[in-house]
Amino acid sequence: MLDPATARRQMVDSQLRARGISDPRVLNAMLRVPRHEFVPAPYRADAYEDHPLPIGDNQTISQPYVVAVMLESLQLTPHDTVLEVGTGSGYVAALLAELAAQVFSIERHPALADNARRVLTALGYTSVRIFTGDGTLGLPANAPFDAILVSAAALSVPPALLAQLREGGRMIIPVGSSDSQQLQFIRICNGQPVISLREPVRFVPLVHNGD
Repeated sequence: MLDPATARRQMVDSQLRARGISDPRVLNAMLRVPRHEFVPAPYRADAYEDHPLPIGDNQTISQPYVVAVMLESLQLTPHDTVLEVGTGSGYVAALLAELAAQVFSIERHPALADNARRVLTALGYTSVRIFTGDGTLGLPANAPFDAILVSAAALSVPPALLAQLREGGRMIIPVGSSDSQQLQFIRICNGQPVISLREPVRFVPLVHNGD
């Protein structure tokens, strides 16, 4: 296995730049964040490969290219407050912390939330707050958000999440069934969601506690 810094550089050059990711802030964040620290030990040799990896509780850490597409779509600024739905390993929360001022992240599985907190704390990401709960409901007490990134696929966009975006706010979310999903980019313009379609993807389902 390559040393992690070299592996990250190869990941960014071959999987991201070569496929059209050009935002320098996103590329630099993905160079800095040690993805292998968020991957369970049995899979660390594959941490910088271009595919998802299991992290427990039937969840995965997403493919690096798809993460980069989602981050680039949001056009984050250093002043933004971001909500992440589906903390998972904590990897995307770390990337968001590199790009925005404050990150709130919500995870349905307590064990994953606890592990993500541990890794993020060990790596010094102090601007991330992780909550355990139903991601479809968001975090209304901490809203409004400049951006929302959803790391699980919804059959339709949860209204509660739309309501927690400020005017001009952006959301990136995979929408569809287990067989067919597509990223939707949503911007709030004059109080209304304006939707554009992006890449086809495959994510684990976004689960509402009442389902």
